[in-house]
Amino acid sequence: MAGGGGGAWKVAYADFVTAMMALFMVLWISAQDQEILIATSQYFQSPFKSPMEASSGVMPGTSGGGSDASQSETTPSSLTDMAMLNQLAREFYKLLDIDDTAKDVPVEVQVTNDGLRITVFDRTAQPLFRADTSEFTPWGNFVVQNLAWVLDRYPFRVRIDGHTATGFRSGNVDYSAWELSADRANATRRALQRYAVAGERIERVTGFADTVPLPNRGADDPANQRIELSMVVSEALRARR
Repeated sequence: MAGGGGGAWKVAYADFVTAMMALFMVLWISAQDQEILIATSQYFQSPFKSPMEASSGVMPGTSGGGSDASQSETTPSSLTDMAMLNQLAREFYKLLDIDDTAKDVPVEVQVTNDGLRITVFDRTAQPLFRADTSEFTPWGNFVVQNLAWVLDRYPFRVRIDGHTATGFRSGNVDYSAWELSADRANATRRALQRYAVAGERIERVTGFADTVPLPNRGADDPANQRIELSMVVSEALRARR
């Protein structure tokens, strides 16, 4: 029979090409960041669930105050989004010239299942606000300017929460930690809008006083003096970009 061997060689060749493609995909995935490896593994284990855990902190062992009672309905739509968020978190540390492995860092960044959570601490050694006021220090202005840069260039909505430690006292009986935390959150909103962020991007501004201390810390711990910004990936904003 002419052309001996028939089409068997085509089947063998197709199997060889398929095996090479599979090898290429394995090598490509193995070369990716740890976050993508984790997400890929979790996807194949549970393909109908979110590819990442609810919170994936860039800084090991850190956690925000968790002011939101429920998670957002919006989640990153792809591994590309999650990788972008982790890269953005690292770049934000570089912008502020912060060593994210140091103890008592002034800013903590977490990747969550719907965007980023940035916690800015009002520490005694590096205060965000002037003592017992909602007026930013030069450092505070620098941080908010960089936050505005991030928000202006990426598809985020933002929620701003102000928190205090217990023990705040003012000379005015009508001005408590509730007013201070709300004023600081609003001062952050005003600064973000002044530097770059459109008002419609800001979804909520809330003052919690000393009612939501950080996990595993007492309400009087100075670390509770903080501003938390939940930067939520917006499907509508993503579609416009």
